[in-house]
Amino acid sequence: MNRKVFYHRQSWRSYLRRPAISLFCFAVGIVGIVFGLFAMWRPTSGHKCKEFEVRTVSVLSDVSGGGVEQIAGVLSVTGAKRHKVMGFVGIQTGFGSFGRRRSLRKTWMPSDHDGLQRLEEATGLAFRFVIGKTSDAKKMSDLRKEVEEYDDFMLLDIEEMYSNLPHKTLAFFRSAYGLYDADFYVKADDDIYLRPDRLSVLLAKERSHPLTYLGCMKKGPVFTDPKLKWYEPLSYLLGSEYFLHAYGPIYALSADVVASMVAVKNDSFRMFSNEDVTIGVWMLAMNVNHENNMALCEKSCSTSSIAVWDIPTCSGLCHPEEQLLTLHQMESCTGTPTQR
Repeated sequence: MNRKVFYHRQSWRSYLRRPAISLFCFAVGIVGIVFGLFAMWRPTSGHKCKEFEVRTVSVLSDVSGGGVEQIAGVLSVTGAKRHKVMGFVGIQTGFGSFGRRRSLRKTWMPSDHDGLQRLEEATGLAFRFVIGKTSDAKKMSDLRKEVEEYDDFMLLDIEEMYSNLPHKTLAFFRSAYGLYDADFYVKADDDIYLRPDRLSVLLAKERSHPLTYLGCMKKGPVFTDPKLKWYEPLSYLLGSEYFLHAYGPIYALSADVVASMVAVKNDSFRMFSNEDVTIGVWMLAMNVNHENNMALCEKSCSTSSIAVWDIPTCSGLCHPEEQLLTLHQMESCTGTPTQR
């Protein structure tokens, strides 16, 4: 029996159809890949895309307590890894000081993230504005906008008011220690003109004493209070007429000093109305080494000035918003080289 073998004869259209389908599928694949890459790179609508990590931190002393307003877009200090820097500079500011911050960002402190990053890498110092909180919704809203725009804050869970300055200062040093592994922690006000390069050189010097209190020193009256205390009794201060402490606009504490402050309970600290006096008393109790450096309180820019302000007329520059800009235009403030 002869077997008939049948061959399926394809039409000329089928031969043309095969490469067309392949080309079509190939084209669809390319379009899909391009679309996928575009979707991955394109910022999500309605959100500000940042290619850098958030720098502003919100330090909450009691995250479970009511009334603590969280600010979106910031990191919490809880569980944060300590960043290694030579020095951390906390620029103390308030809700009425937007003009000062604006002037500072036009002078020695860059307003853009990349510029601030370059300054910190060049000096080994980290810089943040330090501010508390308020029940004023409008002020908190304005602060949120400023945080979103500049991303250069440390936000403390403490009421921002003048009478709270000693408590704010203590909260700052403790928070800074929790965030940064630094050799020095610097408290600076927002109404002084600062040379970060020269501050870096000062902090980098070799020191034999691990407990160092660095500032522009002055003498002031001691309060003869029998309840005066810090970590240990300060009875040896009673009856003394004066004691040495730093002017408030800028001073630095070594890491060992701040570590001791972190270890002590809050109720062991005696608070006075003046923040610089309060810190000075604590430093005496800890038997620190007082390092006096008058370059931190010069009245005008010079080849050695680190911080410039109107001492003793004002506790900072008398008209900081204008003076900061004026000083920054002077060759003596910006053009003189850093002495090493």
